[in-house]
Amino acid sequence: MDKKISFGLIGCGRIGARHAEHIVSQGKLVAVCDIDKDKANELGEKYHVAAYYNIEDLLAAAGSSMDILSVCTPNGLHAQHSILAMQAGFHVLCEKPLAISVSDCLAMVETANKANRQLFVVKQNRFNPPVQAVKKLLDNGSLGKIFSLQLNCFWNRDEAYYKDTWHGSKDLDGGILFTQFSHFIDLLYWFFGDVEETKAMGNNFAHQNSIEFDDTITALIKFRSGILATANFTINTYQQNMEGSLTIFAEKGTIKIGGQYLNILEYQHMEAENIPDMPAGNVANNYGTYVGSMSNHGLVYQNVINVLKGLDTAIADMNDGLKTVGIIEKIHISLLKANAMVGFP
Repeated sequence: MDKKISFGLIGCGRIGARHAEHIVSQGKLVAVCDIDKDKANELGEKYHVAAYYNIEDLLAAAGSSMDILSVCTPNGLHAQHSILAMQAGFHVLCEKPLAISVSDCLAMVETANKANRQLFVVKQNRFNPPVQAVKKLLDNGSLGKIFSLQLNCFWNRDEAYYKDTWHGSKDLDGGILFTQFSHFIDLLYWFFGDVEETKAMGNNFAHQNSIEFDDTITALIKFRSGILATANFTINTYQQNMEGSLTIFAEKGTIKIGGQYLNILEYQHMEAENIPDMPAGNVANNYGTYVGSMSNHGLVYQNVINVLKGLDTAIADMNDGLKTVGIIEKIHISLLKANAMVGFP
C-alpha cells in the first residue's frame, strides 16, 4: 500500500483551513498549530489531530510522523517558520508570497540547500486552464517575438477586510503586491523571465485608517529581454472584484487572459490556430466577505506529493518564489523614490 505523505500545518485561519481540506483528501494531516488557541483547537478537533500553540512545540513533537509542514501564517512570518521547519528536518510548502523581502527569501533558499529539504511555494494560478494554454504558446514560440504586455489587477478590499487582523501591516502583510497580486506578478516571471527595471507611482486613496501602504500602484516594467509592460494594481474597485487580466502583444498575435482571476480566455487573434474552448477550471476561493484567487490548491498538493514521491518535478519552487519577491521589491523601491518626488506620504 502506498504510504501517504504526512503534513503538519501552521496557521489555522481561512487559508489554513482550506489547506487542511486538501491535505486530508490527498495526504495525511498529523498536527496543526496556531498562536490563537481557539483556532488551533477547532481545526485539530475537526480532523482529530494534535493542536499546538507555537512552532517549537509542533516541530519537537512531530518526529518521524511528519514529512512536510504547510506554512499558512502571515506573510511576514513565512521566512521564520519555514527556516525553523527545514532546520528541524522537514520539507516545507509555503503559501504565497515566499517572504516579503529578497533577503528573507535568500535565507530560506540557503537553509533549504544546507538541509537538503524541498521548499515549495503556492502558485495556484499557474494551473488555470487559460494560463496553461498561453504558457504552451510562449514555450513553443507560436506568438513569435513578444513586444509588450498590459497587466490589470482591479480588486476590492474594504475597511472591514483589514479590521482586527494582520492584514494592512507593513511588517506582516507587506502590501497589495504581496497579499493580493503576487500570483499575477509570478506569471510575469514564469511567462517572460527576469525583470531589469521598473518605474512606479502609487498612493493610498481609500484606506488611510487601515493600511500602512499604497492601495493603488501603477508600474512600468522592462524585462531583460526588452519586453515592456504596464501594470495597474488597485483594491479600490467598488464593492467587488472587477478584473485580473494579462494582454500580450506579439509579432504573431495578440491574446488576453481575463476574467476576475486570469480564468477566462477573453481575446485571441493569432497567426497560429486559435486555442479551442477552455474548460471552466476551478472556482475562486470564497472567504465569505471577500473573494481571492483561483482555488487550485488541490492541484498544488497533488504536485507536491508527486515530487516528494519522485514522480514529478515542482510546478513552482523556492526560486520561483524568490523571483516574484524580487520583482515586487524592485517596484517598491521605485515606488518609494517616485512618491518622495511628488510628495505622497
